[in-house]
Amino acid sequence: MASSHGSPVPRASGGGRDGIYHKERDPSSRCRPVRSLPDVCPKEPTGEGRGLCEGPSVVAEHDRWTVYSSKVNLPAALNDPRLAKRESDFFTKTWGLDFAETDVMPSFYLPNITREHFSPYLQEMAQRERIHERCKTICPNKDDVDAVSSITTNHVDEFSKSSNCCSCNVLILTCVMLPSDWQIFMKPDFALDDPATFNTVLPWSHFNSAGGKSSSDVASSRLLQEKLSHYLDVVEVSIARQISLRSEAFFHAMSSQHELQDRLQETQRAVAVLRGRTAAMDRVMCQGPLRALRTALTRNNCVKLHNKLKLMAAVHQTQPTVQLLLSTSEFVGALELIATTKEVLQQELQGIHSFRHLGSQLCELEKLIDKMMVEDFSMYARSDLSRSLKDEPQVLEKERLESLVFGLLRQRKLDFLDIYSDEMIVAAKGIVTQCVVDSVSQIEEIDTEVMRLMTFPQWFELLQSVFSSFLLFLQKIKATLNVIRNVVLEVLDSNQKTRLLEQSTAAAVCSGAPGQVAAPSPAPQLLQGEAELAYLTHEGLFISDALNEAQQQQQAALAGGGATQDPSGGAGASRLQAAGSDSASGTTESSSSRESGEDMMPTELELGRVANNIQELLCTASDVSHDRCVKVLMARAKDGSLERLSSAEFVCLSQAVEGFVRDTEELCCRRSVSLRGALQSQANRFVHRFHEERKTKLSLLLDNERWKQAEVPAEFQDLVNSIADGRITLPERKTPGPDDRKPSEFLLVDGQKYAVVGTVLLLIRIFLEYCQCVNDIPSITTDMLTRLSDLLKHFNSRSCQLVLGAGALQVVGLKTITTKNLALASRCLQLVVHYIPVIRAHFETKLQPKQYSVLRHFDHITKDYNDHIAEISAKLVAIMDSLFEKALSKYEVKAPMPSACFRNVCKQMSKMHEAIYELLPEEQTQMLFLRINASFKMHLKRQLARLGVVNDGGPQHGLVVVDVAFYTENVQALRSLERLDLNMAEIWEQKR
Repeated sequence: MASSHGSPVPRASGGGRDGIYHKERDPSSRCRPVRSLPDVCPKEPTGEGRGLCEGPSVVAEHDRWTVYSSKVNLPAALNDPRLAKRESDFFTKTWGLDFAETDVMPSFYLPNITREHFSPYLQEMAQRERIHERCKTICPNKDDVDAVSSITTNHVDEFSKSSNCCSCNVLILTCVMLPSDWQIFMKPDFALDDPATFNTVLPWSHFNSAGGKSSSDVASSRLLQEKLSHYLDVVEVSIARQISLRSEAFFHAMSSQHELQDRLQETQRAVAVLRGRTAAMDRVMCQGPLRALRTALTRNNCVKLHNKLKLMAAVHQTQPTVQLLLSTSEFVGALELIATTKEVLQQELQGIHSFRHLGSQLCELEKLIDKMMVEDFSMYARSDLSRSLKDEPQVLEKERLESLVFGLLRQRKLDFLDIYSDEMIVAAKGIVTQCVVDSVSQIEEIDTEVMRLMTFPQWFELLQSVFSSFLLFLQKIKATLNVIRNVVLEVLDSNQKTRLLEQSTAAAVCSGAPGQVAAPSPAPQLLQGEAELAYLTHEGLFISDALNEAQQQQQAALAGGGATQDPSGGAGASRLQAAGSDSASGTTESSSSRESGEDMMPTELELGRVANNIQELLCTASDVSHDRCVKVLMARAKDGSLERLSSAEFVCLSQAVEGFVRDTEELCCRRSVSLRGALQSQANRFVHRFHEERKTKLSLLLDNERWKQAEVPAEFQDLVNSIADGRITLPERKTPGPDDRKPSEFLLVDGQKYAVVGTVLLLIRIFLEYCQCVNDIPSITTDMLTRLSDLLKHFNSRSCQLVLGAGALQVVGLKTITTKNLALASRCLQLVVHYIPVIRAHFETKLQPKQYSVLRHFDHITKDYNDHIAEISAKLVAIMDSLFEKALSKYEVKAPMPSACFRNVCKQMSKMHEAIYELLPEEQTQMLFLRINASFKMHLKRQLARLGVVNDGGPQHGLVVVDVAFYTENVQALRSLERLDLNMAEIWEQKR
């Protein structure tokens, strides 16, 4: 069939420098020989070369390495799963473990390809793809199918008799099956190794039908072999025809490949010419100018070296100058000079071998100055606080104090306030000792026994003396701390102004607005260009200096109008000379010192903390004064002397304490609680005694209460009316006289009648006494609220024990707890619940907002009382429930009607109503009887189900209806229950 000729394959030419493959050419002729297309569908090997003619051959080209000789590709080497055992790996062993782990940055020249880039292509190929898919489903040509079908039909018997067939013939046979048999080849699970599929394609039963080989079978087999060979020729002819139809596309692809190689060669030659021209330009135009620039840079480096030598000479004179300043106690000037020298050493003389020890020496000298300043400040504080209190509260040596504070702030010694605090505590102890010595001249120390032997006027006079001494003490401390605060605020203001100036300068430089910053001179631009040149030419000696110098010169020119002074020499020397001359001349003003040492100053946040600590120190002084006064107060109260004071004496003591506390609060602007707390503890003892007396009284009243309705005297009704008018106080005692008003049966509160017992009337008066006590002594409001809550809880729990728990049977001797007792107890609890919000509102007006959390006790008490009331109601329902269960268990549906059971039930209901009607309000009575009626219906329904009575209209149903009507009539005949909906239809079982 079609002969196999190879197509030209690019080869590596010997003259290509860049590894470019060139196509082979005949040196004698420029024309290319006509080559035929390769056989794209070769037959089985027949001994002739039918592969690609000029393809790579591992036999003929074993001496030249190509990509076909690769054994391990690069991705396989890099994606080695044995990551932990890469010591022997070539790449990680040579280049480190980070070789395979380093993320490769994406190329900036390659676009990020998304699906939108393929949208035009997909839209263009969509129509072609649909056409292609439809063509795949079209049947083969009718002529070819008819020819193959006729051949197969005539020789299928001969093929079935053949005993041997090669796999190629089977493949050819399956390719030319009739269209009706193509469906089996289109199945996704088609496989010839399946016996059923193989028998369907090649029915071998035709070959073995005779049971053995005969001459006819052999002839049929040979004929089948010839037929199959013929089929193979037909397929090859078809393939060759298809190739001939597409020959133009093959030749076009080969022509395009040759044209591409020609263009690559032209590009290679153009690149070589361009490289040659670039090398020539480098030799002629670049090397000479660069050499001149290097010479200029070397000269500039020599100038800088000379300036650095002058700076070193100035630094060498630092230590003698510092010693001179310390001899005259000029600590601030010495610190400024040391700081300037250290800055020059770190920035401009870093790495100088001769100055390697100067930095450590300056640091040690600076530490020595710090210790000297701390000791001096401690001596100043001690002498200031130990002065006589009779002197005017003026600051001692104000200039000295300001100088010391500035020096300590300059060195960031921000803990100097702790030193002042320690000295302040020692001085406060001495004040109390001095006052006692002045009052009792024969004692030298505080003796609490002697203080208890004093009379109250003597002790009170001593306490007032202590109070006045501490007020003078606090005024003196406040004046001293004000001086310190002013220094701190002045430094803080200076730092803020400096920061704002720097920000405005930086903003002007960035914006480049005309008229704000002078234009840079040519000198900084030249230096910047030289520094960049040094960086480009890699002369590493002064590269960093050149870059820093260019930046500093440009900033100096912008700030100073274009000055071109060399900062590495002249600027540093001038700074040292200025610092030394100012310090030697004795300049100690705060302004000049701050300007020279602004970088050493604390930050604004630290200065703000110091200012806050000054205020805290003043408050601490107030707290210390209060603590010392508390000790004087408690020394008197150890044996209960203060508890035995009269009301007038206790009021005088309270006024004196409150006056001292108020004066200290105005002086220090903060509330102190220690002295108030000591007075509060004495008041708490009074509250404890007050509460225990009333709790004991209430317990005695409850233990003797018989839980019967009591008459309400007129004075209690007046007391309740005053509460309703908003007066939560005890009424003034009236002169005894005749009172014509008679006691009433009920207590009238906000239009409601309350039937109460005598204990509840006294309880109302007791909690009014608590409220009155809070009005007189507001400081005990919290403690009194807690005690009142305890009293109300005690009343609730004890009444529950006596009534619900039937404790009154043993305590008082009652025969039984009746429903009337239960209803009366419930009404008394409701009265207390009515007054709890009133009490809460009164206490809330006496509390601080942060103390409102204690009011939650009233919420808990209200809940407990409501739970108790609900338990009493449940107890009343339970009493009737047990009666219904007992009565209805004997109920029988028979004449006469109404039955005795229902008569008994109605009688008990009437007794219950009679007992509670006068005690409970109408709404509560109705709700209670609704619950009782629900219990009755439940028991009746259960009994009717047990008796088998259903709503069928029968005789028994009629008898039950008569009883239920009798029950409904009797219940609704009771007062306040006329409109009560009993809903008796629920007693019948619902039909399913």
